[in-house]
Amino acid sequence: MGVFQHWPNRITALRFVGAIALFGIFALHGMQSVEELAGERGLLQWAFWIFIVTSLSDVLDGYLARKGNHVTAFGRIADPFVDKVLVIGAMVFLAVMPWSQVFFPAWVVVAVVAREFLITAIRGYVESLGVQFPADWFGKLKMFAQCIAVGVVVGIHAFGFEGETLRFWTLVGHWAVWATLATTIGSCISYLGKTRKWILDGGS
Repeated sequence: MGVFQHWPNRITALRFVGAIALFGIFALHGMQSVEELAGERGLLQWAFWIFIVTSLSDVLDGYLARKGNHVTAFGRIADPFVDKVLVIGAMVFLAVMPWSQVFFPAWVVVAVVAREFLITAIRGYVESLGVQFPADWFGKLKMFAQCIAVGVVVGIHAFGFEGETLRFWTLVGHWAVWATLATTIGSCISYLGKTRKWILDGGS
């Protein structure tokens, strides 16, 4: 079975399938107006649970890989790739769908994508010098904030909250998006600080 003989890589592959399923639901169902959405929320509830399971299973595949000593080159590449596809892909959809764009302005998503491009480029450069460039706690906090923001915004519309419950989760959703922006900028500054020697000195 090659790279898929162990469960961590299988879970990573299943997470990618989950991301594609999520995007399919958004593409088919997401462009409805808020009023149209009110009468039919079934598929959006599926989207919510697919996102929750797919994002949480990231913890499981990492745990199994470390516990079983099944850390592979495929997993090192595929796992962060799937994370980025899932979260950034979801935010791109949320920035253009009528019922979610109030939470996710396009410029916020652009900032998140720009950060990912920059840090990926820096990581490639630093690791080419033979220096490890692992994710730090700030990067993990950023990922957590992104998942909370996406999950809350999709959940608000999937379950049709009303009254005080709606107001509460709407506030949480807006704060989660701002937390996403803050941790995106903060983690970028953190990584730049760690690599300033190579950036300023040309790797010497």
